[in-house]
Amino acid sequence: MKGQRTERLIRTSSRFLTCPSKQLSLTSLAEDFLVSKTVISDDVSIIDEAFSKEGLGGIIVDRGRTGGAYFVPRISGEIRDSFLNDVIALLNNEERFLPGGLVYYSDILFNPHYALRLGYIMASMFSDSRPDIVMTSEVKGIPLAIFTAHAMGIPLAVCRFRNRASDGSAVTVHYPAKNGEVKAMYMGTKLLSSSKRVLVVDDFMRGGSTAAGMLLVAKEFGVDVAGIGVFIASSDPAEKAVSSYRALLRLDGVETRRPRVTLWEGV
Repeated sequence: MKGQRTERLIRTSSRFLTCPSKQLSLTSLAEDFLVSKTVISDDVSIIDEAFSKEGLGGIIVDRGRTGGAYFVPRISGEIRDSFLNDVIALLNNEERFLPGGLVYYSDILFNPHYALRLGYIMASMFSDSRPDIVMTSEVKGIPLAIFTAHAMGIPLAVCRFRNRASDGSAVTVHYPAKNGEVKAMYMGTKLLSSSKRVLVVDDFMRGGSTAAGMLLVAKEFGVDVAGIGVFIASSDPAEKAVSSYRALLRLDGVETRRPRVTLWEGV
């Protein structure tokens, strides 16, 4: 359906935004809008420039035989820090700090307004690691992980703490918690395969035992770990059960009973 260029630009932009990291055929776009492939290529260049100016990311064009293009979310540092500082302002309300060095954030992660943007920021941090699947554990990590997976154009696998018959057969791993208790974690056998690279996403890290449990799951399936991303990591204890991870926010002052959430250095 041939129409005005403004309409074509808007409709093409919507296709990139609704399917981030998924390749769109330039030939198919040209056929849909009854224009030449050269015209569509010019449109994509305009959209790419607009997305870049908005600090959302950019469009990568495959100049090969397929002639496809896909939108890669890369949130700019300015937009990222501005948004995360808004989240920090919410989290630093004294009523959110809970006994045991915890902070209440469920209403933020389960609000799509925040979770989608946090997912895009997380995806931007790990865009160069090229994972095939995002892995998280139930329950609060799921919204952040699903929007991270959406931004990367890849599926999500969820580790469960209770096996369900509806998940089919599952692999079980046991891992030690901070208090010395041994916990079980389950992953459906249909969700992972040895050829995959996984990005582990967690909502909160104190000692890192849950993330360590997910690393055991990855090891059991023989998959490579592309990285570990965390929404909030507590600075106490300093020594974690995992050696390498990246976080968006940091919870300080737990030991001194003066908790405060700040930006993670190098986010």
